[in-house]
Amino acid sequence: MNELLQHLVNAVLLGGTYALVGVGLTLIFGIMKLVNFTHGELYTFGAYMMFLLVALLKVDFFVGFVLAVGLGILLGGGIELTLLRPLRGADIDTTMIVLIGAWIIMQNTELLVWGGVGQSIPNPFPEAPLAIGPITISWLRVFVFIVAACLIIGSRSLIHHTKLGKCMRATFQDSDTAALMGVNIGAIYTATFALGSGLAAASGALLGPVFIATPSMGDIAALKAFAIVILGGLGNFLGAALGGFILAFVEEMGASYVSSGYRDAMGFALIILVLTIRPTGLFARADRIG
Repeated sequence: MNELLQHLVNAVLLGGTYALVGVGLTLIFGIMKLVNFTHGELYTFGAYMMFLLVALLKVDFFVGFVLAVGLGILLGGGIELTLLRPLRGADIDTTMIVLIGAWIIMQNTELLVWGGVGQSIPNPFPEAPLAIGPITISWLRVFVFIVAACLIIGSRSLIHHTKLGKCMRATFQDSDTAALMGVNIGAIYTATFALGSGLAAASGALLGPVFIATPSMGDIAALKAFAIVILGGLGNFLGAALGGFILAFVEEMGASYVSSGYRDAMGFALIILVLTIRPTGLFARADRIG
């Protein structure tokens, strides 16, 4: 029983960051109807910005995290303005090719700048874990979960309780009607892509110190983000958040009771099963994001 409780806690802590990266992707897809192939590289960008700021420039860990997320938002906004805005109205194949090209360029730039050797990111938390009865938890993972949960709640509050969020939801429901009502669709798309990119960078900045930063770390993160979005229902904010926790639970249980070598396979097997039974995802909603 103690072992099961430990695995459940591990799944919850991991699920927070999975949910965060999935939420960023589903926002972009739901509002812009765009498959963002650079999402994994924005995740990697966040981790490397933490390495640059904290390990090399000796910036305070918490300040470095805020700066890394801010830089991710700026990079996402720049990608939308320079690559996607000129393609507004182009067919989906062209947009996908451009984003795939951007993904390849970003990954090779990271390889050129940082090299292929993994980089560790120092953190200020004690090495001794937090012990709660039979359960032990890394202080760093507790911090990661709390921040991820705050970012998810904050993003949902932004969507539902701010003017920008109302414009986002209006654009999701009917962009043509929203434009007729005075919504600046171009600005909403830029803000949406920037926000989703910032959440991806936040995920990388949080998990970089837990693991190590490598140029290819975003590949598996992107695959899992797509899996989470499909599992939760395309364009569904809460579905993506719940999908992240479900995927983490299946992976943790599979790695613990079947084989750690099948951790990733367990998650994707779940996706295949869900799509077979419910092709629109577990929590699909056709009418609104959130």
